[in-house]
Amino acid sequence: MKNKWWHRSTVYQIYPRSFNDHNGDGIGDIPGIIEKLDYLAFLGIDIIWLSPVYQSPNDDNGYDISDYYEIMSDFGTMEDMVKLIEEAGKRDIRIMMDLVINHTSDEHSWFIESRKSKDNPYRDYYVWRESKDGPPSDITSVFSGPAWEYDEATGEYYFHLFSKKQPDLNLHNKEVRDHLYNMMNFWLDKGVSGFRMDVIDLIGKEIDEKILTDGPKLHDYLQEMNREVLSNYPTITVGETPSATPETAKLYTGDGRDELDMVFTFQHMSLDEVDGKGKWALKPLDLRDLKETLSKWQTDLFGQGWNSLYWNNHDQPRIVSRWGDDREYRVESAKMLATILHMMQGTPYIYQGEEIGMTNIVFDDIRDYRDIETINFYNEKISEGTPHEDVMKSIHVKGRDNARTPFQWNPSLHGGFTTGTPWLEVNENHKNINAEDALKDEDSIFHHYKKLIRLRKEHDIIVYGEYELILEDHSEIFAYTRKLGNETLLVITNFNAHQPEFKLPTGLDDGNCEILISNYSGTASRPSELTKLRPYEATVYLISN
Repeated sequence: MKNKWWHRSTVYQIYPRSFNDHNGDGIGDIPGIIEKLDYLAFLGIDIIWLSPVYQSPNDDNGYDISDYYEIMSDFGTMEDMVKLIEEAGKRDIRIMMDLVINHTSDEHSWFIESRKSKDNPYRDYYVWRESKDGPPSDITSVFSGPAWEYDEATGEYYFHLFSKKQPDLNLHNKEVRDHLYNMMNFWLDKGVSGFRMDVIDLIGKEIDEKILTDGPKLHDYLQEMNREVLSNYPTITVGETPSATPETAKLYTGDGRDELDMVFTFQHMSLDEVDGKGKWALKPLDLRDLKETLSKWQTDLFGQGWNSLYWNNHDQPRIVSRWGDDREYRVESAKMLATILHMMQGTPYIYQGEEIGMTNIVFDDIRDYRDIETINFYNEKISEGTPHEDVMKSIHVKGRDNARTPFQWNPSLHGGFTTGTPWLEVNENHKNINAEDALKDEDSIFHHYKKLIRLRKEHDIIVYGEYELILEDHSEIFAYTRKLGNETLLVITNFNAHQPEFKLPTGLDDGNCEILISNYSGTASRPSELTKLRPYEATVYLISN
């Protein structure tokens, strides 16, 4: 694997609507992000992944784009965007845009033309089908209901795998791809450093064969994109690929493939779902499943690809609420979860608020939620006769608004996010969980993340060391080693509030040893001296042989 400039980098995802409101309208904006760049520079991150800020009617919070070349007025202006790129650059922070090319908004000029007539030049920019007996197929939308919408103007159906206001583009049309490449060049010429590619494994879909992910032309199109655009700039790219396995990830990211730099796997994100029943059907996490999944990605991609490391994003619930303890051991468990991830090989992604231990939100009234997926799920289940309380239980655990409540900057009204009325209510616990207090406390979750980011820059073994899982069958301890040259990194974490016994596995010598980071004071100076692990304890030892 060739060394890349971003191998030591840490990415920080900003969901602009919820990050910081500059003008007091209750919606986060680009000037608000600029105001907080010093905070991000102090944390030590290298790249901002900016969720969509393009012009959009906002049916799916910006992932329904009506103009790729304009900024949504809620967020600011193109001048603001250029200033953000420049000001971030002054702090050695790069900008990675969110690239949404599987679909557009139904208010995009292409679709407005496409639906006018069957012989319109833009007709083939989207997926249209005739059908006299209802939808052309039984494919369902990710957001509930059929994935086909009847359009009276021409008497045909258009395909939308997401909202009906998000018609899917037909990327088999070379004109469409060329338009998209021109748009990507536009933004790279503005100074952005790369793209996070939304549901990119869908762009080769073959609708009539019901092939949605990993279509036969997928990798051809990605290689074409690399030739036409990405290879001409020093970019960083990550693909959102819900269908990816370690084997297919090598196709996206392997040396000589000339496609993407890394992909987001979803395999670890589905481990607390009932098999085959989707994200809302809940089951407890078995730590052994998590260890097996993450370890397979670490070992299979070693030297053949590159991992993206994440617990949170704008679509996932807060990890400290999901797999940690967001009450008694919130600080300890948040640090433990961060340690597990940041000591692995790959590029870590931090989602806004993760670094201060923000938690899930619990609204009792569905009217307090804003996410289209959540609202559609609620309405569907209520119509089926599911009790309100049962539906809300799933929403409290897995709803996307868990991640989208506004950032908690300080203990003041609305957490310092806005002087107006926030678009989504701020979590009431902002009085105790906020960035202002975290910055003052040297033992806070924030400072733990800051140290993890620094350690990656300082130690080659964290970037390039070979991974090996230890204590594979233990149901409470997640421990592994990384090895490079004469050094061994030993990561030991307790994944719950119990106090399991730890015994150093045979063959591991801790002779010349130092503690790189721990979430407790008074930690044993050598792993061989450990006996019982404290609740959610996490310690990283560097051993020189």
